[in-house]
Amino acid sequence: MATDAKRLKVDDSSATDGFEVKPLQVFLRWCDQVGLTLSSKVYVSKEGTVSEYGMLAKQDIEEGEVLFSIPRSALLNQSTTKVSAVLEEAKASLENTSGWVPLLLSLLSEYTSPQSFWKPYLSLWPDFKALDQPMFWSKEEREQLLKGTGVREAVDTDLTNIQKEYQDIVLPFILLHPDLWSPQTHTLELYTRLVAFVMAYSFQEPLEDEEEEDDKDPNPPMMVPMADMLNHVANHNANLEYTPEFLKMVCVRSIGEGEEVFNTYGQMANWQLLHMYGFVEPYHSNSNDTADIPMSNVYKAAVQATKSESEQRLLVDKWNTLCEMEMVGEKGVFIFGKSGSLTDTEMYTTLKILCMSAEEFGEFRENEGWEEAEEEDEEKITQALCNEGLPGLAASWRRLLRAAAGFTLASFREDLQKDRAMLENAATLTSRQHRALQVRCGQKTILNQLMELTKP
Repeated sequence: MATDAKRLKVDDSSATDGFEVKPLQVFLRWCDQVGLTLSSKVYVSKEGTVSEYGMLAKQDIEEGEVLFSIPRSALLNQSTTKVSAVLEEAKASLENTSGWVPLLLSLLSEYTSPQSFWKPYLSLWPDFKALDQPMFWSKEEREQLLKGTGVREAVDTDLTNIQKEYQDIVLPFILLHPDLWSPQTHTLELYTRLVAFVMAYSFQEPLEDEEEEDDKDPNPPMMVPMADMLNHVANHNANLEYTPEFLKMVCVRSIGEGEEVFNTYGQMANWQLLHMYGFVEPYHSNSNDTADIPMSNVYKAAVQATKSESEQRLLVDKWNTLCEMEMVGEKGVFIFGKSGSLTDTEMYTTLKILCMSAEEFGEFRENEGWEEAEEEDEEKITQALCNEGLPGLAASWRRLLRAAAGFTLASFREDLQKDRAMLENAATLTSRQHRALQVRCGQKTILNQLMELTKP
């Protein structure tokens, strides 16, 4: 149960006068009513947290302790809202690539209903003004601050898909049910805000059979009150566990009095955190940070190395073979982390084939060598493309990798030294400038490291 001390520890900015009940207090009372049990050792606050609401320890907490548990009846998803029957009946017509439309329609209904069961929960996000993912930045800001990071392109794709999804699926459905939704109230703007809300705060329950995950559609997203208040760091101290009746936040290592309780959103690079959630970790402390090398840059590097028309024709054949093998694609990327390649098989096979002589490649094609390539020793490949193995690659492989990393670095506006100098004057930066700078520095550090490890 929520304690009195917890209820009193709220942000004063949420009340407009001495008589208005604060949203966080209302939410905590709602938690009591729906059967959400909260440890007396923690409390929720906006003070002392890394961002917005967060959870803090009132006293020392041991590993394995349950911080809170929430019954499944208090989860907000397409099956638990007042429009669930309508959504179930129209299930086939609401199918889409993202799988989010039923939840978003549920949120459109619940967020705008004064009588919503989840009003005390949804009132914590008035107008979703706290959301600041790059989709809400101006196009000029994204161009200036995020060029080269991959975030700009991801946002453009998101906005295009959101508009298409609303116009093609959501709006026609709304018009069919004027008693439940209205195009004047449930607008594209609100829909976009709710997409950002789901992107930043929803959870997806893991599939039961991990071995068959690749063959199954993922479980639909759901909103988990209280769990979504916990902030994220890579080195987290709590984790959400799923049981048939409850979802439980469990302490995975000891937490000291006054420390913030952190959940994990998964192994997320800073560009992913910014894109999906609107925040970043300090680039030097995010152990999951990555940098992408567009596959097109590897091809560009290979073209640059050709010296004749016959070599160019051979390169086209090699690249077409890699496409047939599904090792490369038009918009694909090779991913590098702080310890080396994270797309080992694709990177290794691409380097191997692109650096073959004409005779070697002819023999490879004749013997259907791609079948053999897919069965190469995984451990050998991983060792070859980790930081310790990169300097030992063949010179032609290293030249190709280094040139591709160089092309990728050239896509940014500034070099790493200038960005680091800007970080030293962080007090002069806006929040958006600072977050974008952390993303750029993290990616450029990894790319510069790759260039250093592959130098002649």
